[in-house]
Amino acid sequence: MNNTRSNITRLYAFSFLQMTLFPMAIITLFWKDRIGLSLTQILLLQGILSIVMVVMEYPSGYISDRIGYRVSLTLAALLGMIGWGIYTVAATFAHVMAAEILLGISLAFISGSDSALLYETLKQEGSEKEYARHQGRMSGYAQAGEAMGAVFAGVLYAYAPLLPFFLQIGVWFLVFLITRSMIEPPRDIAPHAGHLVEALRTARYAFVENKALRYTILLNSALGIASFYPVWLIQPYMQHAGVPLTWFGPVWSGANLTVAFFSLTSHRANGFLGERFMVVLFLVLIAVGYAGLGLIGGMWGFLFYYLLTSMRGLRGPMMLNLTQKECPSANRAGILSLQSLCFRLLFVCTGPLVGMLADRDGVSRAFYYLLYAFLLILPPLTWLFFRNLPKEIQSK
Repeated sequence: MNNTRSNITRLYAFSFLQMTLFPMAIITLFWKDRIGLSLTQILLLQGILSIVMVVMEYPSGYISDRIGYRVSLTLAALLGMIGWGIYTVAATFAHVMAAEILLGISLAFISGSDSALLYETLKQEGSEKEYARHQGRMSGYAQAGEAMGAVFAGVLYAYAPLLPFFLQIGVWFLVFLITRSMIEPPRDIAPHAGHLVEALRTARYAFVENKALRYTILLNSALGIASFYPVWLIQPYMQHAGVPLTWFGPVWSGANLTVAFFSLTSHRANGFLGERFMVVLFLVLIAVGYAGLGLIGGMWGFLFYYLLTSMRGLRGPMMLNLTQKECPSANRAGILSLQSLCFRLLFVCTGPLVGMLADRDGVSRAFYYLLYAFLLILPPLTWLFFRNLPKEIQSK
């Protein structure tokens, strides 16, 4: 038990290093200015990444449930090193696509495996109730890592455009060393009735048999996409508004520190407000954030992005905790991967269209359109989520 408990500190370190992404604060500029991609191509590229993750998301979770979470995370680290290595020689859309495909497969093997490993580790000592707190800490460490990696990104990029990518390879080597030291906790393994049968059984449970889980997954995917579009649009938005390049790293760091802070406080806010008022708060933050980005703009308009990152931080631990409570142990990573798969499918269907709008009408106008789209979609989805909450939560 003591050895298994050490997974928690290793998962904190894993989360911190996994998200210490030196290139992220300038990646859109790198694609535009060094590779020559348009915003449509950039969102198409992310759509391709999402297709890869859609194809790999559930198989990776299914494999993780059977070969072990530690093995999946180690494989993800190796793929991460190779993917970022390709960026150091990338010169065309095809090169970037190859790197993103490998990074997408890496993310697919992480998706669900890290959270499942945390939950099963806590379950070994009867501490499942602490999951939201530890998941919040993992999210906090992850965003702190991204903030640290981003703070000097603009300066590094201005000095040597490939330097952030070389540093990234070293980070993923450290991730590899950490995953190798993790310990697989003993757990239930589903009786093997055939891979396809097990996959269909898990999907049926998540989307047909368990209504609370179904609407938790759907709402979480929609809330996630609301905070995901700005990740790829905020850099050209700031560039168009005349924000100095040297500000890009600190602005990105500020966004990730905001996510980190609210991830760490999510379980306290949830305990005070309850699930219903938390979700209402999410909707308000999305509406005000997109309204500010789309209608006010200007050099300081990026500050409204922080409302969306605040929502992202509050949402993650709470919604994951609700999902985890509805997951059987034998298929935990698979169901968590199904949740990520829904998010990726949503982005595949909408991301390139958002990129076309941004190229045609400008990034501010794209945010304006997205505001109205979310005002139409989120309220009915929220109502269905409230209606199907487990009784013990509804009674709070």
